[in-house]
Order: sequence, then structure tokens, then C-alpha cells
Amino acid sequence: MQASAVKRIRIIGSVGSGKTTLARSLSEEWGIPYYELDNVVWERNPAGDRRRTEEERTELLDTLIKSEAWVIEGVHNEEWAAGSFREADVIVFLDPAYSVRTYRIIKRFILQKLGRETAHYEVTYRIFLKMFKWNKYFEQNGKPNFFKNYALYTDKIIVLKNKSQLKQFLYQ
Repeated sequence: MQASAVKRIRIIGSVGSGKTTLARSLSEEWGIPYYELDNVVWERNPAGDRRRTEEERTELLDTLIKSEAWVIEGVHNEEWAAGSFREADVIVFLDPAYSVRTYRIIKRFILQKLGRETAHYEVTYRIFLKMFKWNKYFEQNGKPNFFKNYALYTDKIIVLKNKSQLKQFLYQ
């Protein structure tokens, strides 16, 4: 895949699927800015995060998807994010095994608690436990709903289940 051919990339997957890692890699390699949808939902402040209003969130995302090139990653596949799928040249659905995602959630938590990995949120046991719930919810609901709701984009959806497929996608 050549960066000149693909300028708008939408990445979706469960917590621990590798969305942010892939978005950063594509951004660095191809010189395309990347955006995390969590940072569209939340306004990050040192004093504490503030959840944006629906209007603010929609306006910010609309501004991002109107730009010439982007990588947008996030689990969000609700109606407010539909424009990011519509405007994408390619939609990358990261779908590693449930056990791989579970391992990554644990590894991330340990690294963040040790200060070896940064987080945009306060790293607490409560959030850690929620990640397992989000992972299960995505497996049972998010994934099937995505494929049902965005079936009209099957020609631009690429499902990647492992590192081998990811490397093939990146360097074809």
C-alpha cells in the first residue's frame, strides 16, 4: 500500500488490538497526522478531563475528516463517528485473538503503573477492570454491529488478525 494512494485511514478494533500503535507507525512512516477518537470525546486538561458535548465532538471530528490526509483510530463506531468511515480511503479493522488483547491490556497496565508507558488518563485499577469489560463487549457487540452497520464499505475494509497480516498490509 502506497501512502500516495491512501491518505485517509480509519482504524478500529477493541482495546488492546493495536490501534494506537498502528496509527503512530503510519503517521511517522507516511507523514500523515493521526488522531485518537478518545481525544475527540475528551478534552484533556491537567486539572482533569472534560467530556465534550455532542456538538463539540461532532464539530471537531468533522473538521478532522475534512482535511486532506489523516489516520483516525478509535473503537467508536457510533453514529457520530460515521463520517470517519465514509470519508476513509481504507478502514483497517484490527482483530487479534481475544487472548492476545487480554495479554496486551495486562501488559499495558503494568508498564503504565511502572511509568514506562504514558497514558492520557489516570491509570487506576477501576479503569484496568473496565478494559476487560470493554474488550468483552466489543467482541460480543461492537464487532458484529460494526460489520452490520458499515456493510456498505466492505470494499474498503481490511481485517487484520495477526502481525503477519499487519506487515503484509504495511509493506505490500
